[in-house]
Amino acid sequence: MSSEAAAHVREIEVEPFSFLGMSWKKVMMWVFIITDGLLFAGFLASYGYARIAAGAWPDQQEVFHLWFISLMTFVLISSSATMATAVAAARIGDKKTIGKMVLATAIGGAFFLGMQAFEWTTLFREGVTITANPWNIPAFGNYFFVITGFHGTHVLIGVIILVTVLVRTNRGLATPEGVEMAGLYWHFVDLVWVFIFTLFYLV
Repeated sequence: MSSEAAAHVREIEVEPFSFLGMSWKKVMMWVFIITDGLLFAGFLASYGYARIAAGAWPDQQEVFHLWFISLMTFVLISSSATMATAVAAARIGDKKTIGKMVLATAIGGAFFLGMQAFEWTTLFREGVTITANPWNIPAFGNYFFVITGFHGTHVLIGVIILVTVLVRTNRGLATPEGVEMAGLYWHFVDLVWVFIFTLFYLV
């Protein structure tokens, strides 16, 4: 084999995987987001069917403190803005801004989880559980705790990811792609909450 052919073979061997200009890591993140999004869509579609089939359903204004839920939503959406700033900073190599914005995002996620825990505790005290509630509509508590709990688990995982990114940033190990993928996940979690907020608390 000639030296030119050998060099060409080496180039092929080290060429990273790319699909539509994306690395395999980013492709896998998008695959996860799409499949997880379909799972949430299934949950919400099932909720919608159960609500229509039930005929009667508790009035959201009587069950929830909508101003408090709106505050939760504001906190989560604001954290999405700080995450977008962190991603932009990662692209230009501004490690100081990355650290500040990732920390702010993680704090926002932690506040959201704390407020959700407070909301759950309040409902428990009012007799709402996953199988029973004062309105004798078992499906209400079932769907509420399953859907918001599943989303809350995603937020918790997101906070853990953000803390990991923060530690890696402080150690000089974070990469722009790593910060961007954390941002993709966080934006997805925020977008899902917008649908939950709209369909469960407002409609």
